[in-house]
Amino acid sequence: MADLFIIGGGINGCGIARDAAGRGLSVILAEQGDLAQATSSSSTKLFHGGLRYLEYFEFRLVREALEEREILLSAMPHISWPMRFVLPWHSDMRFDNDTPTSRLLGLVMPWMKGRRPAWLIRLGLFLYDTLGGRKILPATRTLNLKTDPAGKPLQAKFAHAYEYSDCWIEDSRLVVLNARDAQARGARILVQTPVISATRTGDHWEVVTNGPDGPATYRARALVNAGGPWVEDIIRTVARINSTEGVRLVRGSHIVTRKLYDHDRCYFFQGTDGRIIFAIPYEQDFTLIGTTDQDHQGAPKDAVCTDEERDYLLDFASKYFAKPVTRDDVVWTYSGVRPLYNDGAKSATAATRDYVLSLDQTGVPLLNVFGGKITTYRRLAESALEKLQPFFPGVSGKWTAGQPLPGGNFPVDGVANLTAVLKAAHPYLTDAHAARLIRAYGTEATTLLGTAGSLADLGRDFGATLTEAELRWLMDREYARHAADVVWRRSKLGLRLTPLQIAAIDDYMTTRWAASPAAE
Repeated sequence: MADLFIIGGGINGCGIARDAAGRGLSVILAEQGDLAQATSSSSTKLFHGGLRYLEYFEFRLVREALEEREILLSAMPHISWPMRFVLPWHSDMRFDNDTPTSRLLGLVMPWMKGRRPAWLIRLGLFLYDTLGGRKILPATRTLNLKTDPAGKPLQAKFAHAYEYSDCWIEDSRLVVLNARDAQARGARILVQTPVISATRTGDHWEVVTNGPDGPATYRARALVNAGGPWVEDIIRTVARINSTEGVRLVRGSHIVTRKLYDHDRCYFFQGTDGRIIFAIPYEQDFTLIGTTDQDHQGAPKDAVCTDEERDYLLDFASKYFAKPVTRDDVVWTYSGVRPLYNDGAKSATAATRDYVLSLDQTGVPLLNVFGGKITTYRRLAESALEKLQPFFPGVSGKWTAGQPLPGGNFPVDGVANLTAVLKAAHPYLTDAHAARLIRAYGTEATTLLGTAGSLADLGRDFGATLTEAELRWLMDREYARHAADVVWRRSKLGLRLTPLQIAAIDDYMTTRWAASPAAE
C-alpha cells in the first residue's frame, strides 16, 4: 500500500510527488497522457511574481512568487535564467481598467481615470523589487528609448521605459525533472495511465487505472487530486463525490513569430483594454508573444489559439513595434487552459491566480488542488504536505528549498563555463548544439554523450541536432513515449523539424517501445 496516490502529472502533481518522496512517503503518480501535456507546457515560460497582480492587491501571492524566483533559479540554472523586461510608457496611454487600484485612483484622483501614471508604475516596480527580498536579480532602472537599443524596434512615440527583472523557465522540462527526482527518491511515475475510478474502502483509497499494460488496482492511504483542468471532473466522476467547489477554465493563447528584434531583452506591453502581453526572445530565432485571457468552454484538451486570439495578439504587439506584426510572421501557436479557482470574479483577467488546497476528510483524506502558478509550485507542494502531515505523523519536514533538480548542480552564472567544458570534451559539437544540451540537461549532458568521440557515435541523426543517443535518453529516463513528447515538450525542436522528420522520430519510438515495452 502506498502513502499517497497522486492523479495528474503536471507541475503541481510532480512537485508534490517530489516533496513527498523526499520526506520518506511512498508515492504513486498517474498521468493520463504525457507529463506536462496540458497547462504545464502551455505557459508563457516565466518564473515571475506577476507584476500586474499588484493592481489586484494580491500582495501575498506576489511576495511568495518573488521569493520563489531566486530559490528556483538556484536549483535549476540550466532550465531557468534571469531576463530583463522593458516596459514602455508614455503620457497619452489610456486603459479600460476595473482593478481595485484603478477604482481607488479614480475615487481619490478622478482626473486620473483610465490612466497608469508614471509614478504609479514606478511605485509598483519599487514594490516588485523589494517584496521578495531580491538578492541575485538586478533592480529596476529607467531607460531612454531614444538612445537605448531596446527602443529601436519600437514606434518613435515611445521615449521612456522601465526595465526590471524576472526569470525564464523551460516549463515542460521543469515538470519532467521534478518527476525524475521524485522517482530517484522512490516514487513510481506512471504515464499514459488514466485513472478510471477512486473509491474509499475502509482505511484506504482503492484506485483503478488503465495503463499501457491494461487495468491495475492500487491502494493508498491518501489521494491527491492534481488534475489541473480536470480537477473538478476527477472529484465528480472518478472519486464520485458531490462538491460545491470548482474551477474556472481560462484559456491562455500564445503565438510564436519569426525573430522580431536582435537584443536579448523582453517587452511588457500594456493594452488599452487593461490587459498586458509579453514579447520574449524564444529559441534563438523566434519571438514568443502572449498571453490572452478567455473563459474556455468545452474540453480542456480542445484548447487552441483561435484566429481571433491570434489577431488580437498581432494587433496588440503592432501598437508597439515600429513594423507591424502580421499573420505571415506567425510560425506556431499554442494554447493552454488555466484551472483557476472559481472565486466568482467578473472576468477571466480578474480571477485569482492564487492556489486553493481543499482537504476532504469525510473518510480517508482527499486533497484537491485548485489553481496555482508555475512560479509557486514548490510552495504549493509544501503547503499540500502540511495539510496532509496529520495523517502521516513522524514524516520529516520541508527540504526542497535550495536542493537542485537533476543537472542543476552548478552555479547560477555557470552556464557559459559548463558549455565550454562540454565543447572541449566533445569538439565535434557545434556551439549551438553544445549550448542546447547544457540548457536542457545541465551537468547531465556529459552523461548523455558518454564516451562519444564523433557525431556518428551518437547514432542516427533525426535532424535539428537530435541524435539517437539523446532520443534514447528521453525515452529511458524522461518518460517520452511519442514524438510530440520529445519535439514539443522535452524540447521545442518541432520548430525546426519537418513533418517527415517528426514522423520518423515517432516510427523509431514506436518500434523501440514495441521491442522493449518495459524500458525505463
